[in-house]
Amino acid sequence: MRKRFYTLFRIFITVLLLFLAAKLFFIAYHHTYLKSGSIADVPAILWHGLPLDLATTGYLTAIPWLLLAVSVWAPHWQKILRKFYLIYSAVIAVLLSVILVADTCLYSFWEFKLDATVFNYLDSPQGVTQSVTPLYLLTAAVVIIAVAFGLFKALLWAWPNTELGYCRKRIGTTALLVVAGGMLFLMIRGGVGRSTANIGMVYYSDRAFCNHAAVNPAFSLFYSAGKMQDFSEQCNYFDETQRASLFAHLAKPADTQVPQLLNTTRPNVVIILMEGFGGTFVGPLGARADITPRFNQLCSEGIFFTQCYANSFRTDRGTVSVLSGYPAFPTASVMKLPEKTRHLPGIAASLQQAGYDTEFLYGGDINFTNMNSYLMSTGYPKTYGDTDFPLEQRRTHAWGVTDRITFGRLYDMILSRRSARQPWHIGFLTLASHEPWKVPYHRIPNDEKANAMAYLDDCLGQLVDKLKRTPMWKNLLIICLPDHGIVYPQDMNENNIAMSHIPMLWIGGAVKAPEQINTICNQSDLAATLLGQLRLPHNNYRFSRNVLSKSYTYPFAMHTWAGGFCYVDSTGHTIFDLSSEKVTAESPQPSSQRLNYGKAYLQTCYDDLGNL
Repeated sequence: MRKRFYTLFRIFITVLLLFLAAKLFFIAYHHTYLKSGSIADVPAILWHGLPLDLATTGYLTAIPWLLLAVSVWAPHWQKILRKFYLIYSAVIAVLLSVILVADTCLYSFWEFKLDATVFNYLDSPQGVTQSVTPLYLLTAAVVIIAVAFGLFKALLWAWPNTELGYCRKRIGTTALLVVAGGMLFLMIRGGVGRSTANIGMVYYSDRAFCNHAAVNPAFSLFYSAGKMQDFSEQCNYFDETQRASLFAHLAKPADTQVPQLLNTTRPNVVIILMEGFGGTFVGPLGARADITPRFNQLCSEGIFFTQCYANSFRTDRGTVSVLSGYPAFPTASVMKLPEKTRHLPGIAASLQQAGYDTEFLYGGDINFTNMNSYLMSTGYPKTYGDTDFPLEQRRTHAWGVTDRITFGRLYDMILSRRSARQPWHIGFLTLASHEPWKVPYHRIPNDEKANAMAYLDDCLGQLVDKLKRTPMWKNLLIICLPDHGIVYPQDMNENNIAMSHIPMLWIGGAVKAPEQINTICNQSDLAATLLGQLRLPHNNYRFSRNVLSKSYTYPFAMHTWAGGFCYVDSTGHTIFDLSSEKVTAESPQPSSQRLNYGKAYLQTCYDDLGNL
């Protein structure tokens, strides 16, 4: 019994120590990147990177675990099992040595961790090799061979030469192996939290190198490869000439004659992403007036966009649309693709370049769907999630910290900046208005969804009331918009355009005067529209449009979900099912033009994602 557990333990430790040693070598090899820090960063890098090291080690130990489990019940197969283990060890030794050495070598050129991008160069390896000398390549090859040989010998040591022997306590040994397998599973999964192991969970620093050094390169490669698709081959409805001709009518216009709706070009900016707060809850958009009375009131005090539509149906997609001005996709979550998100612009990054200090607050697991990685790569060096709250507050909602508490934290963050000399920006994602709709608020009986939105409304109203009593209000711009809509009332579905109709509201002392904007737009248009008001460049937001510009002469919006898209313009809307390739709803009249525009827009977006 003990021999099998010692064997499994030795294999696990061998692989884990390899990753830790490789990480130390990576840091030493690229030590110049630590010039702004110190050697004291090394323990933090190792510690924060440990979850992915454990996850990857768990993956690689799973096969030996299975072989050992089989050996308990099939002792006569032990020689065969050991031969299988030798082959597996040889493959792993070669594979890991190539990955670890390649990651170390390529970082100097790419400045990001090894990921699926490397597969783009397999057809033309000269694009990589031409930048280095033959001696460099030879040295790398020698190191790969040496690491592979050393790892293979270590793995051989881990599995004893002698037979494991007949197991007399089969049931007990099996039970313990099941426990060990459960521990491996937890490591592979990344713990017991809602988020599974992902790149973002090891990001901890405002310095990119420290975050990159913490990432396990084997995990990064296989994680990104598992999500890699040829996006440019999806939704190819038209040949390139026809697509370009159709999209020319939809292309982002240049800014011309933009009215200034703010008192200043450098307000302090708070963006509140309101979980699920769709237009079906907002009185001025045709909903019941009693659900969100505070928001209804605020609509008359600020700049209210009445014809805004969500880009998608999920938080991970909506967040990228809002903060990066990037469209949403039916078949892909860009937030989960670090190899793509690192190329995206971000409102926070644009504000940083203009001298703003930036940070992001969320009451849930900020590593969920790779959110933390995305946020930090797009301009938020400081992010706060549920683990930054006291333990007793972390489960005040099924998804984390309830909104009353996080709104309080947001108020404290704002107030703490009353003496700040530089402008600042805070991004904030609410949480409680999410299923299971359980909130510490009971104003609307027998309607959990409406009551959850009423709770969010009350939290927002109290925040605004408190801020109005402070000098911070004078130069403050608060932007409120949902990450997406939800099914409400219950009989609604994606064939109802109201599901994607959302409010967008700008309030605060920085607003010149109340105004209602009735132009059709997407939540992804916030980036260009806001930066245009701040007179900051925004040409790098390829799909975001300044909807206040006089050049925005063809207003339209696009909403996507897993099964289709909805295209909206002044003539009506068309809803298209991707599986059946049929129009499922359109109003007031059928329109081949709307359908073709929607297809051309989606095709262009996929082409862009494929080339990102």
